Amino acid sequence: MPEPYKSRIMSSERLAVAWLETRTEREMALYEHIAAISHQIVREGLSDAVIQPGVTTTEDIVWWYRQRINSLGLDTWFHPTVDVQRADTTRFDHLRTFSKRPQGEVILPGDLLHVDFGISYLRLNTDMQEHAYVLKPGETQVPEFLQRAFKQGRRLQDILTENFKTGLSGNQILANALAQAKAEGITGSIYTHPIGSHGHAAGPTIGMWDNQKNTPGSGDYPLYPHTAYSIELNASVSIPEWYGKVIRIMLEQDGYWNGTSFRYIDGRQESIYPVQRSKQ
Repeated sequence: MPEPYKSRIMSSERLAVAWLETRTEREMALYEHIAAISHQIVREGLSDAVIQPGVTTTEDIVWWYRQRINSLGLDTWFHPTVDVQRADTTRFDHLRTFSKRPQGEVILPGDLLHVDFGISYLRLNTDMQEHAYVLKPGETQVPEFLQRAFKQGRRLQDILTENFKTGLSGNQILANALAQAKAEGITGSIYTHPIGSHGHAAGPTIGMWDNQKNTPGSGDYPLYPHTAYSIELNASVSIPEWYGKVIRIMLEQDGYWNGTSFRYIDGRQESIYPVQRSKQ
Protein backbone atom coordinates (compact mmCIF):
# COMPACT_ATOMS: atom_id res chain seq x y z
CA MET A 1 0.00 0.00 0.00
CA PRO A 2 1.35 3.46 -0.84
CA GLU A 3 2.75 5.28 2.18
CA PRO A 4 0.20 8.19 2.17
CA TYR A 5 -2.67 5.74 2.69
CA LYS A 6 -1.21 3.75 5.58
CA SER A 7 -2.16 6.39 8.15
CA ARG A 8 -5.79 6.09 7.09
CA ILE A 9 -6.02 2.44 8.04
CA MET A 10 -7.91 1.67 11.25
CA SER A 11 -9.24 -1.47 12.91
CA SER A 12 -12.74 -2.57 11.88
CA GLU A 13 -13.17 -4.62 15.07
CA ARG A 14 -15.54 -2.16 16.77
CA LEU A 15 -17.63 -1.89 13.60
CA ALA A 16 -17.91 -5.68 13.33
CA VAL A 17 -18.89 -6.04 17.00
CA ALA A 18 -21.44 -3.23 16.68
CA TRP A 19 -23.03 -4.91 13.66
CA LEU A 20 -23.28 -8.21 15.51
CA GLU A 21 -24.53 -6.86 18.85
CA THR A 22 -27.12 -4.32 17.68
CA ARG A 23 -30.69 -5.62 17.81
CA THR A 24 -33.23 -4.17 15.38
CA GLU A 25 -36.88 -3.40 16.14
CA ARG A 26 -37.94 -6.39 14.07
CA GLU A 27 -35.56 -8.70 15.92
CA MET A 28 -36.89 -7.51 19.27
CA ALA A 29 -40.45 -8.18 18.16
CA LEU A 30 -39.38 -11.74 17.33
CA TYR A 31 -37.40 -12.06 20.55
CA GLU A 32 -40.55 -11.60 22.63
CA HIS A 33 -41.99 -14.71 21.00
CA ILE A 34 -38.78 -16.73 21.23
CA ALA A 35 -38.26 -15.93 24.92
CA ALA A 36 -41.89 -16.81 25.66
CA ILE A 37 -41.44 -20.22 24.01
CA SER A 38 -38.31 -20.81 26.09
CA HIS A 39 -40.08 -19.91 29.32
CA GLN A 40 -43.00 -22.16 28.49
CA ILE A 41 -40.72 -25.18 27.84
CA VAL A 42 -38.63 -24.57 30.97
CA ARG A 43 -41.67 -24.31 33.19
CA GLU A 44 -43.33 -27.37 31.70
CA GLY A 45 -40.20 -29.39 32.47
CA LEU A 46 -40.24 -28.13 36.06
CA SER A 47 -43.76 -29.39 36.72
CA ASP A 48 -45.62 -32.52 37.76
CA ALA A 49 -46.29 -33.17 34.08
CA VAL A 50 -42.68 -34.34 33.88
CA ILE A 51 -41.45 -34.93 37.45
CA GLN A 52 -42.43 -37.92 39.60
CA PRO A 53 -40.48 -37.59 42.88
CA GLY A 54 -38.56 -40.73 43.76
CA VAL A 55 -38.59 -41.89 40.14
CA THR A 56 -37.60 -39.07 37.79
CA THR A 57 -33.88 -38.26 37.52
CA THR A 58 -32.17 -35.04 36.52
CA GLU A 59 -31.09 -36.69 33.27
CA ASP A 60 -34.70 -37.69 32.56
CA ILE A 61 -35.64 -34.00 32.61
CA VAL A 62 -32.63 -33.05 30.47
CA TRP A 63 -33.64 -35.50 27.77
CA TRP A 64 -37.28 -34.52 28.08
CA TYR A 65 -36.14 -30.99 27.23
CA ARG A 66 -34.16 -32.24 24.23
CA GLN A 67 -37.13 -34.22 22.96
CA ARG A 68 -39.51 -31.30 23.50
CA ILE A 69 -37.21 -28.98 21.58
CA ASN A 70 -36.95 -31.49 18.74
CA SER A 71 -40.71 -32.12 18.65
CA LEU A 72 -41.34 -28.39 18.22
CA GLY A 73 -38.91 -28.20 15.30
CA LEU A 74 -36.51 -26.03 17.27
CA ASP A 75 -32.80 -26.31 18.02
CA THR A 76 -30.54 -25.55 20.97
CA TRP A 77 -27.05 -24.10 21.09
CA PHE A 78 -26.06 -26.03 24.23
CA HIS A 79 -27.10 -29.16 26.08
CA PRO A 80 -29.55 -28.35 28.91
CA THR A 81 -28.54 -29.12 32.49
CA VAL A 82 -30.59 -29.91 35.58
CA ASP A 83 -29.11 -30.12 39.08
CA VAL A 84 -30.28 -30.50 42.68
CA GLN A 85 -29.59 -28.81 46.02
CA ARG A 86 -31.11 -30.40 49.11
CA ALA A 87 -31.11 -30.42 52.92
CA ASP A 88 -27.91 -32.32 53.62
CA THR A 89 -24.40 -31.52 54.79
CA THR A 90 -22.82 -31.87 51.36
CA ARG A 91 -21.08 -28.67 50.33
CA PHE A 92 -22.49 -27.26 47.11
CA ASP A 93 -19.83 -26.83 44.44
CA HIS A 94 -20.65 -24.38 41.66
CA LEU A 95 -19.02 -26.82 39.23
CA ARG A 96 -21.89 -29.24 39.99
CA THR A 97 -23.80 -27.30 37.36
CA PHE A 98 -21.02 -27.94 34.83
CA SER A 99 -18.34 -30.64 34.70
CA LYS A 100 -18.88 -32.13 38.18
CA ARG A 101 -22.63 -32.61 37.94
CA PRO A 102 -23.79 -36.07 39.11
CA GLN A 103 -25.38 -38.13 36.36
CA GLY A 104 -28.97 -39.28 36.77
CA GLU A 105 -29.60 -38.02 40.29
CA VAL A 106 -33.05 -39.11 41.52
CA ILE A 107 -35.28 -36.16 42.41
CA LEU A 108 -36.81 -36.32 45.89
CA PRO A 109 -39.40 -34.32 47.83
CA GLY A 110 -37.72 -31.29 49.41
CA ASP A 111 -35.25 -30.80 46.53
CA LEU A 112 -34.43 -27.41 45.07
CA LEU A 113 -34.08 -27.87 41.31
CA HIS A 114 -32.13 -25.67 38.92
CA VAL A 115 -32.22 -25.75 35.12
CA ASP A 116 -30.03 -24.07 32.51
CA PHE A 117 -31.78 -24.00 29.13
CA GLY A 118 -31.76 -22.19 25.81
CA ILE A 119 -33.04 -22.49 22.25
CA SER A 120 -32.08 -21.22 18.80
CA TYR A 121 -34.90 -19.98 16.59
CA LEU A 122 -35.14 -17.47 13.74
CA ARG A 123 -31.39 -16.79 14.04
CA LEU A 124 -31.70 -15.68 17.65
CA ASN A 125 -30.79 -17.46 20.88
CA THR A 126 -32.09 -17.63 24.44
CA ASP A 127 -30.32 -18.58 27.66
CA MET A 128 -32.26 -19.01 30.93
CA GLN A 129 -31.82 -20.45 34.40
CA GLU A 130 -34.73 -20.99 36.77
CA HIS A 131 -35.56 -22.83 40.01
CA ALA A 132 -38.31 -25.13 41.27
CA TYR A 133 -38.92 -26.84 44.60
CA VAL A 134 -40.43 -30.31 45.01
CA LEU A 135 -43.04 -30.07 47.76
CA LYS A 136 -42.83 -32.61 50.57
CA PRO A 137 -45.95 -34.43 51.77
CA GLY A 138 -48.07 -31.97 53.72
CA GLU A 139 -46.46 -28.89 52.17
CA THR A 140 -48.66 -26.59 50.11
CA GLN A 141 -46.07 -23.98 49.16
CA VAL A 142 -42.35 -23.41 48.82
CA PRO A 143 -40.74 -22.83 52.25
CA GLU A 144 -40.40 -19.16 53.09
CA PHE A 145 -36.68 -19.50 53.83
CA LEU A 146 -36.05 -20.60 50.24
CA GLN A 147 -38.21 -17.81 48.82
CA ARG A 148 -36.20 -15.32 50.91
CA ALA A 149 -33.00 -16.74 49.46
CA PHE A 150 -34.48 -16.45 45.98
CA LYS A 151 -35.21 -12.77 46.62
CA GLN A 152 -31.50 -12.18 47.19
CA GLY A 153 -30.83 -13.50 43.70
CA ARG A 154 -33.51 -11.24 42.26
CA ARG A 155 -32.07 -8.27 44.12
CA LEU A 156 -28.65 -9.03 42.63
CA GLN A 157 -30.28 -8.95 39.18
CA ASP A 158 -31.68 -5.51 39.98
CA ILE A 159 -28.35 -4.25 41.29
CA LEU A 160 -26.61 -5.31 38.10
CA THR A 161 -29.12 -3.79 35.69
CA GLU A 162 -29.40 -0.60 37.76
CA ASN A 163 -25.68 -0.13 37.06
CA PHE A 164 -26.11 -0.34 33.30
CA LYS A 165 -25.05 2.95 31.75
CA THR A 166 -24.22 3.57 28.11
CA GLY A 167 -20.48 4.06 27.68
CA LEU A 168 -19.40 2.14 30.78
CA SER A 169 -17.26 -0.90 30.10
CA GLY A 170 -18.27 -4.39 31.17
CA ASN A 171 -15.49 -4.30 33.76
CA GLN A 172 -16.76 -1.02 35.22
CA ILE A 173 -20.35 -2.27 35.41
CA LEU A 174 -19.16 -5.46 37.13
CA ALA A 175 -17.08 -3.60 39.73
CA ASN A 176 -19.89 -1.14 40.49
CA ALA A 177 -22.50 -3.90 40.84
CA LEU A 178 -20.32 -6.10 43.07
CA ALA A 179 -19.49 -3.15 45.32
CA GLN A 180 -23.19 -2.31 45.69
CA ALA A 181 -24.09 -5.95 46.36
CA LYS A 182 -21.44 -6.16 49.08
CA ALA A 183 -22.75 -2.95 50.66
CA GLU A 184 -26.23 -4.52 50.76
CA GLY A 185 -24.94 -7.71 52.36
CA ILE A 186 -25.34 -9.93 49.30
CA THR A 187 -22.62 -12.44 48.44
CA GLY A 188 -22.86 -12.55 44.69
CA SER A 189 -21.04 -13.66 41.57
CA ILE A 190 -21.82 -12.10 38.18
CA TYR A 191 -21.02 -13.62 34.78
CA THR A 192 -23.33 -11.85 32.34
CA HIS A 193 -22.87 -11.98 28.58
CA PRO A 194 -24.40 -10.48 25.44
CA ILE A 195 -26.87 -12.64 23.54
CA GLY A 196 -28.43 -12.48 20.10
CA SER A 197 -27.12 -13.98 16.87
CA HIS A 198 -24.89 -16.17 19.04
CA GLY A 199 -25.43 -17.58 22.53
CA HIS A 200 -22.33 -16.00 24.04
CA ALA A 201 -22.43 -13.11 21.65
CA ALA A 202 -20.38 -10.08 20.65
CA GLY A 203 -20.29 -7.16 23.08
CA PRO A 204 -19.12 -6.42 26.63
CA THR A 205 -18.32 -9.25 29.00
CA ILE A 206 -19.64 -8.42 32.50
CA GLY A 207 -17.72 -10.84 34.69
CA MET A 208 -16.93 -14.52 34.26
CA TRP A 209 -17.87 -17.38 36.58
CA ASP A 210 -14.19 -17.98 37.36
CA ASN A 211 -13.09 -14.31 37.28
CA GLN A 212 -14.85 -11.58 39.25
CA LYS A 213 -12.26 -8.96 38.35
CA ASN A 214 -11.29 -7.30 35.08
CA THR A 215 -11.57 -9.35 31.91
CA PRO A 216 -9.06 -7.87 29.45
CA GLY A 217 -10.38 -7.29 25.96
CA SER A 218 -14.11 -8.08 25.92
CA GLY A 219 -14.52 -6.71 29.45
CA ASP A 220 -13.10 -3.37 28.31
CA TYR A 221 -15.73 -3.02 25.59
CA PRO A 222 -18.45 -0.44 26.43
CA LEU A 223 -22.19 -0.86 26.79
CA TYR A 224 -24.14 0.46 23.80
CA PRO A 225 -27.88 0.98 23.21
CA HIS A 226 -30.10 -1.52 21.42
CA THR A 227 -28.26 -4.56 22.74
CA ALA A 228 -29.41 -7.75 24.48
CA TYR A 229 -27.92 -9.62 27.44
CA SER A 230 -28.32 -12.78 29.45
CA ILE A 231 -28.34 -11.49 33.02
CA GLU A 232 -26.47 -14.46 34.49
CA LEU A 233 -25.38 -14.56 38.13
CA ASN A 234 -25.76 -16.27 41.48
CA ALA A 235 -26.24 -15.32 45.11
CA SER A 236 -24.77 -17.48 47.89
CA VAL A 237 -27.15 -17.79 50.84
CA SER A 238 -26.72 -19.69 54.12
CA ILE A 239 -29.78 -21.76 55.04
CA PRO A 240 -30.02 -22.47 58.81
CA GLU A 241 -32.94 -24.85 58.14
CA TRP A 242 -30.60 -26.96 55.97
CA TYR A 243 -27.85 -27.47 58.58
CA GLY A 244 -26.41 -24.04 57.78
CA LYS A 245 -25.70 -25.12 54.22
CA VAL A 246 -24.77 -22.41 51.72
CA ILE A 247 -26.87 -22.72 48.59
CA ARG A 248 -26.60 -20.90 45.27
CA ILE A 249 -29.56 -19.11 43.75
CA MET A 250 -28.47 -19.30 40.12
CA LEU A 251 -30.50 -17.08 37.84
CA GLU A 252 -30.34 -16.14 34.18
CA GLN A 253 -32.81 -14.18 32.08
CA ASP A 254 -32.60 -12.44 28.72
CA GLY A 255 -33.09 -8.70 28.58
CA TYR A 256 -32.71 -5.61 26.41
CA TRP A 257 -30.89 -2.31 26.97
CA ASN A 258 -32.43 0.56 24.95
CA GLY A 259 -29.82 3.12 25.98
CA THR A 260 -31.67 4.55 28.97
CA SER A 261 -33.41 1.60 30.63
CA PHE A 262 -33.28 -2.19 30.89
CA ARG A 263 -36.17 -4.61 30.54
CA TYR A 264 -36.51 -8.38 30.54
CA ILE A 265 -37.64 -9.55 27.12
CA ASP A 266 -40.38 -11.86 28.43
CA GLY A 267 -40.23 -11.03 32.10
CA ARG A 268 -38.31 -13.04 34.69
CA GLN A 269 -39.02 -15.67 37.32
CA GLU A 270 -40.79 -13.98 40.23
CA SER A 271 -40.54 -16.82 42.76
CA ILE A 272 -39.52 -20.47 43.01
CA TYR A 273 -41.99 -22.75 41.24
CA PRO A 274 -43.65 -25.45 43.39
CA VAL A 275 -43.72 -29.01 42.03
CA GLN A 276 -46.51 -31.16 43.43
CA ARG A 277 -48.14 -34.29 42.09
CA SER A 278 -51.61 -33.63 40.77
CA LYS A 279 -54.37 -34.97 43.03
CA GLN A 280 -56.71 -35.59 40.10
